[in-house]
Amino acid sequence: MSRFIIIKYTSEMKKLIAIMALAGITSSLSAQTPKETKDSIQPNVFTTVKDARITSIKNQANSGTCWAYSAQSFLEDELIRIGKGEYDLSEMFVVSHSYRDKGRKYVRLHGKLNFAQGGSFYDVLYVLKNYGAVPQAILPGLNYGTTKNQHGEMETGLKAFLDAIVSNPNGKLSSAWYPAYESIIDQYLGKLPESFTFNGKKYTPQSYAKELGLNADDYVSLTSFTHHPFYSKFALEIEDNWRWAESYNLPIDELMRTMEYAIDKGYTIAWGSDVSEKGFTRDGIAVLADVEEIETKGSDQARWIGLNYSDKQRLLTQLIHSANVPEVNPTQEYRQKGFDNYELTDDHGMVIYGIAKNQLGRKFFMVKNSWGEAGAYKGIWYASYNFVKGKTMNIVLHRSALPDDIAKKLGIKNK
Repeated sequence: MSRFIIIKYTSEMKKLIAIMALAGITSSLSAQTPKETKDSIQPNVFTTVKDARITSIKNQANSGTCWAYSAQSFLEDELIRIGKGEYDLSEMFVVSHSYRDKGRKYVRLHGKLNFAQGGSFYDVLYVLKNYGAVPQAILPGLNYGTTKNQHGEMETGLKAFLDAIVSNPNGKLSSAWYPAYESIIDQYLGKLPESFTFNGKKYTPQSYAKELGLNADDYVSLTSFTHHPFYSKFALEIEDNWRWAESYNLPIDELMRTMEYAIDKGYTIAWGSDVSEKGFTRDGIAVLADVEEIETKGSDQARWIGLNYSDKQRLLTQLIHSANVPEVNPTQEYRQKGFDNYELTDDHGMVIYGIAKNQLGRKFFMVKNSWGEAGAYKGIWYASYNFVKGKTMNIVLHRSALPDDIAKKLGIKNK
């Protein structure tokens, strides 16, 4: 049996209904905000503008040897550029020689030298010039039971040995300390070959390097800071520059112009950078994200739609990955302040080999990393123009990759 209930609408009830309707509209608008935010976050879509041919992606694994991997990769790319074809050069040949030289210097300076796994691009050039080179197959450097680099134990053992020597328990150093030190390196990385046969031909490391046809003196290091005069050379004051190699100092806009010029002319660039920023992701994107602006927007959204901390951090990550992420516009002063207060640090070596743009026209440098085929682009990173401008520590490139006017200012023959 049906019943009909007749309701008499009083003025108070009408007001209540109106309030409820307005609340429903507001709730509906609030519910749409996440969708609108999501729709405004556009994932990057990259189009290559110019790139050079490079060798395969390598994996430094659990070793602080990015400097060796990036600089050797850079030299391999140079061999392609000059028409020599593809080579796979041994990084551990460079690492082994560098540990030997570093150990001698550490003892010479009574332990007052940074002794760690890090190094600089110059270490690779120094080894090429003074000791030669060998193929990867001749010295893979994996004598300790793993298929990938794992250098923590070796570094710790070498450092402990050297510290014991520096403590000078005998009152004077014996002639045995250095051969003993070398033997530790040999046990981990393998003995350095005096000669070897490769592709049916016998070489020494020096003769193999000569056949490669690369002249270490043709490569120059550039940087950009104001605590030294522009167009002069100075030893970059970073811990891993233990050989005290010098870099030419350029204004940042001229450094950026040099990099673009080099890429346009078909060169690759060894690139040292700070990668500690939130904007340097682990999946192939590096942007100089204006985190303060992003977090301010995120805070506003959190107040409006009730985001919790985890959701806010997730939104922050999404914004960093978006094509229209707000970025800091770095200046010369920004760089110097970062270097002076330790915000701009020497973290990682990679290779820049191209330029791309995203769908909004933003310029990115194409970067070859040494973390294996990691990230969304299988070992390739896209670093925004602003990131490179703000976070570059130094670069190394062939002297012929310098624009004429900049080569002249530096007193370098680029022809």
